[in-house]
Amino acid sequence: MAQNYFAEELGSGTTLTTQTFNAGPDEVNALLGGSLDAGFIGSSPAINAFAKSNGEAVRLIAGSTSAGAQLVTTPDITTPEQLKGKVIATPQAGNTQDVALKKWLKENNLEIGEGPDKVTVQNIDNPKTLDLFKGGQVAGGWLPEPWSSRLVDAGAAVLVDEKTLWPDGRFPTTVLIVRTQFLKDHPETVQALLRGEQRAIDFATANQAEAKTITNDSIKAITNSALSQPVLDRAFTELSFDNDPLAATFPQLSKDSVTAGATKNETNLTGFVDVTALNTVREAAGKTPVSAAGLDRQG
Repeated sequence: MAQNYFAEELGSGTTLTTQTFNAGPDEVNALLGGSLDAGFIGSSPAINAFAKSNGEAVRLIAGSTSAGAQLVTTPDITTPEQLKGKVIATPQAGNTQDVALKKWLKENNLEIGEGPDKVTVQNIDNPKTLDLFKGGQVAGGWLPEPWSSRLVDAGAAVLVDEKTLWPDGRFPTTVLIVRTQFLKDHPETVQALLRGEQRAIDFATANQAEAKTITNDSIKAITNSALSQPVLDRAFTELSFDNDPLAATFPQLSKDSVTAGATKNETNLTGFVDVTALNTVREAAGKTPVSAAGLDRQG
């Protein structure tokens, strides 16, 4: 946004209005309510938006960032068992990190709830999690960047790096979804949006020092608080930027939502992914096409 890439690609005939959200579930409500046309969002809420609308309301059209999520805790916690009786934060119920934590707890035979033999999972806005961690009221959190790095800067240690749980360490942290009707009505606008994102990714990759500064200035404008240089540096090393949505991971992510108790049933993801516009943009940028992993509607 700060570099005006989206505005330039969209042109003077399109008005661009932005809105920020603490976590994906609130953003889903805005998309399903029709007050939002497109959104950068976590993978789990993206699936939820598709499921809630019976596969009608949204389409996944691109990726944005991969990796950059960790379970960080007080340094005395070195095993899953030691989480018993502790409070662990996630940004919001049903958000991507909330699902990842609850799935991991179940895989480690740890019960979620209150009491000395259970792990209490609390949904807390990211800035409050940092304050509560500093005050000793939460033992850590499964958090996205830059919040995992902020807790590490405040003395936390990494208990689980989510990269270790995925093949090649690649999993979608943020993707781009649009309302299906908007995609049908305004395909040129969607392509322009994707061109803007491609420019942003190319810039962030080629000019990391400047990208860090721009990012930090933007974070300060939104949250009234800038990141320290060590936090910024660490966050950038944990994340990778790419508009490949890593579509092949989504069936597993759908299963994880059920395991975590965020959804009752696996979502039929047929028709969820549409990378037609993305591959047009990637081809124009000299990049190889990405796969929909069979999740585009055939025939």
